[in-house]
Amino acid sequence: MQQRLPVLEKFGYGLGDLASNIVFQVVINFMMYFYTDVFGIGAAAVGTLMLVVRLFDAVTDPLMGGIADRTRTRWGRYRPYMIWIAIPYGILAVMTFTTPDLSNEMRQIDLGFFSFAMSDKLLYAYVTYALLMTAYTAINIPYSALGGVITSDPQERASVQSWRFMLAMAGGALVTATTLPLVDFFGDGDRQYGFQMAMVVLSVIAVLAFFGCFALTKEREDPTEKAEQQNILGDFLTLLRNDQWVLIAVVTFVLLVAVAMRGATTPYYVEYYHGTASMISVFMTAGMLAGIGGAMFANWASSHACKVWVMRWAVVGVIVFHGALIFVPKGQVMPALVLMTVANFCHMILIPYLFSTVADTVDYGLDRWGKGAMAMSYSGHLLALKIGIAFGGAMTGWILAFVKYAPNEEQTPEALNGILFNLAGSQVLAGLVVLACLAFYKLNKEWAERNA
Repeated sequence: MQQRLPVLEKFGYGLGDLASNIVFQVVINFMMYFYTDVFGIGAAAVGTLMLVVRLFDAVTDPLMGGIADRTRTRWGRYRPYMIWIAIPYGILAVMTFTTPDLSNEMRQIDLGFFSFAMSDKLLYAYVTYALLMTAYTAINIPYSALGGVITSDPQERASVQSWRFMLAMAGGALVTATTLPLVDFFGDGDRQYGFQMAMVVLSVIAVLAFFGCFALTKEREDPTEKAEQQNILGDFLTLLRNDQWVLIAVVTFVLLVAVAMRGATTPYYVEYYHGTASMISVFMTAGMLAGIGGAMFANWASSHACKVWVMRWAVVGVIVFHGALIFVPKGQVMPALVLMTVANFCHMILIPYLFSTVADTVDYGLDRWGKGAMAMSYSGHLLALKIGIAFGGAMTGWILAFVKYAPNEEQTPEALNGILFNLAGSQVLAGLVVLACLAFYKLNKEWAERNA
């Protein structure tokens, strides 16, 4: 086993996800509102935009994974991307939240083989959002792979990922706490200018954080160097052959479907099920703080127990506390807040370990078949995560429509039950599936010691 990594290096690695999460959280929390209420694009068009760009990830993610694995520089394979892409990433974030004076009238665009109707505003949104997500992919996939080559020790990998998600949650808290105040401060009533300047501030922080990640980390391992060389398609097909990687990808997909459903449903649950719309921000903030606590616990537990064992018990916690939430009566907001906070704590124990297990599956593939590609493995894992989020968001909308949810009205018992299922029942079902998958995951502490 390797010597423990210094805390400063773990912190430095975490700075990379703080930077990534600034854009990720702005997109999740504010992009829909910005496009509809500030830029003036219709909600249906925005929904289609977000789906189309997310589908584009299915091409860019594996491609970027293959490119990163084939990068050779004196700074390593993955670290240089923290420098190369950071500034374009920041510029594109600002451009995406910039509102040029463009027409909102629909016009026909003919590409010869394909034609479609689109306004100048919508075209600008498509181009800037797609470029931003491409930059996010180009920096986040090498960044994720970097966590697997800082060390080969599975327990230290878990600790590194814990620091990553502690700082990721800190980045999320920064976004939720400062974005709208910055919009008000800079805009002084002009929300278009306010959003633009708010993103300038947040983008500068993100760029500096990526630079810090580059400066404070070091690539020590190179499993890709030991692997049998093949093309990018071969790398991707190797993933599907690796049963342990497939298990983790399935777990990630199922878990993120549930997470997306819970996140999207929380405002409805607080406002309509408990009748306390003023508590929505409290629930969100408590969840973020619980996430930081869960990541901190994962870091501590990585030195004292087998991470696979901890993961299984964390899933049990997710099931139990969400299951208890089903029985909380309407209007009992404080018990609901406590249960959701504890459930989120358990959930965030899982996430760092899931990311650390990806690197373990690469080692497993090398041992078993002599094939393994770190960035490709992480790109496939992130693709499973992104598809899970997209599908979870869609499921939320479909179920709300099925139970006849009506906005800004008193909800029927059927609608309230649908909201409760999205929030809690889906988590119980997902947890049971994840627990079943983890029963077949075998890269535990004993495996690590045998392969040390």
